[in-house]
Amino acid sequence: MSAGPLLNGGLLPLLRLLQLSSPALPVGAYTYSQGLEWAVESGVVSKEADAAAWIGDLLEWSLARFEAPLLACQIGAWARGDDAEVVRLNDDFLASRESAELRAETVQMGWSLVRLLAELDAFATLPGWRERLLAIDTPAFPTAWSAAAAAWQVPAAQALAAYLWAWAENQVMAAVKCVPLGQSAGQRLLAALGERIVPLVEVALCLPEARWSNYTPGLAIASSRHETQYTRLFRS
Repeated sequence: MSAGPLLNGGLLPLLRLLQLSSPALPVGAYTYSQGLEWAVESGVVSKEADAAAWIGDLLEWSLARFEAPLLACQIGAWARGDDAEVVRLNDDFLASRESAELRAETVQMGWSLVRLLAELDAFATLPGWRERLLAIDTPAFPTAWSAAAAAWQVPAAQALAAYLWAWAENQVMAAVKCVPLGQSAGQRLLAALGERIVPLVEVALCLPEARWSNYTPGLAIASSRHETQYTRLFRS
């Protein structure tokens, strides 16, 4: 069997999605803990069970109920050519960042991904996509990420699952470093978090915008406190 039918049948979008969600994506995600480092410093997270609760709660009550549904809407807006809607959602996401660190994180990662995509033939040679992405002023990370997912025709459910997985993986890697935890503990955390992602994707895809919420005061406090933390490994 030739590779053509397999690629045309969906393997190429899957491979592009794996590239987007890979820890090797050069956007600097590994340098951020999103407040987890302060949670460790303060004693809120000191063992595997604490890390599971912290990461799992943020996954369910912040990512899956705000960032993921916003990402899904951006993918749809990019795909149908509604760039004004992309900009509106981008501005909403930037406004939702509760601390200077969280805003700086998404702006830096968004800028890095835009720069990568603008130079990547697999994206930049698709008609119009490079120009549309470069036209976005101060693109947040989900905005750039959703542009790639839409351009590469990744199904929305798969895109959201990969996005949430990549976020969870980065959080677990941060916990392994700063709690610290062993590698086996990290894999146990990922296995448990992975089981939660499928139903959360279903929630995110169906959640109307009026019910979006990232009300997680613990994250806002942790991120704000991290800004003045004396000793730290991470940028957030």
